[in-house]
Formats: sequence, structure tokens, C-alpha cells
Amino acid sequence: MPLGAHMSISGGIHKALERGRSIGCECIQLFTTNPRQWASAELSEDAVCLFKQRQIETGIDPVIAHDSYLINLGSPDGELWRKSITAFARELDRCARLGIPYLVMHPGSHRGAGEVAGSQRVAEALNELLDMHPEQSVSVLLETTAGHSASLGGTFEQLARIIELVERRERLGICFDTCHAFAAGYDFRTREGYESVFGRLDETVGLSLLKVLHLNDSKRGLGSHVDRHEHIGKGLLGLEPFRMLLNDPRFRALPMTLETPKGKEMTEDIENLAVLRSLIETVSA
Repeated sequence: MPLGAHMSISGGIHKALERGRSIGCECIQLFTTNPRQWASAELSEDAVCLFKQRQIETGIDPVIAHDSYLINLGSPDGELWRKSITAFARELDRCARLGIPYLVMHPGSHRGAGEVAGSQRVAEALNELLDMHPEQSVSVLLETTAGHSASLGGTFEQLARIIELVERRERLGICFDTCHAFAAGYDFRTREGYESVFGRLDETVGLSLLKVLHLNDSKRGLGSHVDRHEHIGKGLLGLEPFRMLLNDPRFRALPMTLETPKGKEMTEDIENLAVLRSLIETVSA
């Protein structure tokens, strides 16, 4: 399985690939623009060409994008919802131009309107977005969330409901975040729990839709609904869930990326990747 981490695009989007290769990433995740601003600079043709050139040179594959933190496709507020659709459309366009196959998104918040209304709102937005450019091949991945307050995506059933309401389902998938799922109440720390959680995911959403995994330990406890990432093996998940994921033949081809805390030198990523690779069992011939 390709292992990697979320990389900064500071200095140019191609820099994320260079940073990833410098610490031994086989895949990376990035933002295609500043995730805390609505405004985004247009990607020049030179920037696109340089990114594609660096991807060939580094061999990093796949590259995964994550959408802006400001986007909320589940909002009942018409102005914010429309602004979010416009911003997400730009995200899809940048991914298409860069050749990025997956755009991970948090389903958003219903802001008190209720899960059903919020899910319908997200699906309505996705139907509009995916109809804008039917020729695009970028897949939108709904990420599991910690389920805090009015946020959507804290249960597999919520994800399934959104997917069911989208017409172009072939353009959808899911991203399983270990910290988020644990915080949402899914306990997969034991073999029994692991099989139960992924069996439930298969029954509700379908494992065929699982395209990316975020590997993060958790600072907060089971069912806390608090999203606080911790280094691998240093949190309340421990090493065993990661060992099971890394050695599960069903997920062997899936990209798995870290989103754990780190400094500018990325030594934490190096250490976390080393821990993950140490958990991979050798498959005998």
C-alpha cells in the first residue's frame, strides 16, 4: 500500500511533491489552495506543467487533495451554501487540471437543520457540481468525521444516505479517518471490534467505495466526538488498529496518509512512517 502524509504547498504546489519525496512518501495529500481563505489564485499553465513534471520525477502516486475548511455543502444558509458550491467547483477544476484523482471533503454541518435536511443539502450540491463537468474523472470522497454537534459524516449511515441521493454515484467514494471514526464511537482496537466496524461499513456503504485512509491516532477517547490527531501509537487507539489495517489484504492497494502534528523539518512524519512500516508483516510466497 502507498504510504504518505499531508504536505505543505508553500512556495508552489509542486513543492508538496518534493517535500513528500524527501521523507520517503509514496503518496501524499495536499490542499490545492489556502484552506482558510475563500479567494484562490488561478493555477497557471506553468504551475500545472511543473507539478506534473515533479510527479513523474518523484514517482509519488496517487496525489490526493483535501478541500477547504471553509466549504460547507450542508449549510441551510443559502448564501454560504452557494459560496461553498462555487469554491468546491474551483477545487474540482484544479484537481482535474493537475491530474489529481481524489478530492476528499468533510460532508459539512447542517447547523441545526437536522441530519436529514443536511444530507439532502449536501447531495443537492454534489448533484449540481458533478453535472457541471460530466467529463471530469475526479472522484469526490466523503470523509468520516468525529460527529461533533451538527457535523455530518459521523456515522456510516449518514454517508450512505448522502451517496444514495447523488445521481452520479460513480464519482463518489469515501475516506476513512481512523481518529475521526474512533472519536465518533467506532471501536476497532481489537480483532473482534475491527471486523465488526468494517463489516458494518461494508453493509452500509460498501467497501468498494473505500478509496483512501487517513492514519491518525487520537488524543481523545472513544465516542468523544472531538477531532484531535495524535502520533501513531502515542494516542488512545494504540498500534494494533494500524497493524490490522496495514495487513488487511482488502486494503493493500489503498493509499494511506498521515495527518499527524509536525514541524517544518517533518521529522515527526519520518518517525510515524517508520512506525507504520514496522507494522507491515512480510507476506510469504
